[in-house]
Amino acid sequence: MPLPASLPLASVLLAAANTATPTVVAADGILCDLTRTLVGNQAKVICLIKPGTDPHSMALRPADRQNLAKAKIVLLNGYNLTPALNKIRTPGTVVKVGNIAVPNNPVKDPHIWHDPANVIAMANTVASSLKSLFDANGDSVIDQRRAKADRVLVSLGGWIGQQIATVPEKQRVVVTGHRTYDFLAKRYGFRELPVLDDYTTGGTLRPSSLSAISKSIKASGSKAIFPESLPPSKTMRRISRSSGVPIAKQVLFGDGQAPGKSLVQTATINVCIFVNAQGGRCDQETASQLQQRWAAI
Repeated sequence: MPLPASLPLASVLLAAANTATPTVVAADGILCDLTRTLVGNQAKVICLIKPGTDPHSMALRPADRQNLAKAKIVLLNGYNLTPALNKIRTPGTVVKVGNIAVPNNPVKDPHIWHDPANVIAMANTVASSLKSLFDANGDSVIDQRRAKADRVLVSLGGWIGQQIATVPEKQRVVVTGHRTYDFLAKRYGFRELPVLDDYTTGGTLRPSSLSAISKSIKASGSKAIFPESLPPSKTMRRISRSSGVPIAKQVLFGDGQAPGKSLVQTATINVCIFVNAQGGRCDQETASQLQQRWAAI
């Protein structure tokens, strides 16, 4: 219905501003997919970090600063996952989702989303943070999506446990360069061996460190070393040669979302890569069903 001619221009502009689609900035790929899943078309969600890139070494670009300047809410993973965002300037509300969702984190490990139970807590935190942007009807729609997301994530948690159980017990270990999968390992009762974090200072690989790392990997029972990227770094290749344990042919996406994939796709891909490399059997059919359920929210 057309606005009355007598309505002041300022009032018209204010009304338009109040009904405009709000902008939400989510720092990394997991938060972006989670937030987009919850809000649907009720908000414009801008991702600062592209899936497949390293959040630890992110640097703010001019375009990022522009997006932050127009955001109503900025969602950060928290626990220093993205150091470049620790002192951002934005008129919007900044929410460190991980710190709220998973307060019991003594070592402040930022990779909390590898345990689906933590993602459920993150979804609840994101949904609560977004409520100030919408009316009661909008809040209700977000709550409905959150409930659906929670159900998928509960199923994902059970599925992961079933896949890990197919790996011979002595081979339930993930050998990595840096600590990334601690939450996943603790939830499902296997070991993470982050060799550079455990045996080097500042990542420097001295001969004594290489010897200790090789002995540890041989004793671990692992059938593969999981690199952070492909091709693997020179350091990881040295460790592989010294230990005699091959580097996995597929990379795990430990620091965020796989390019072109949802958070559920990323989780199931990671688990299947690990399980298959370590002598287990991954149920791809059920993984596809979980992915489809998430996409349908």
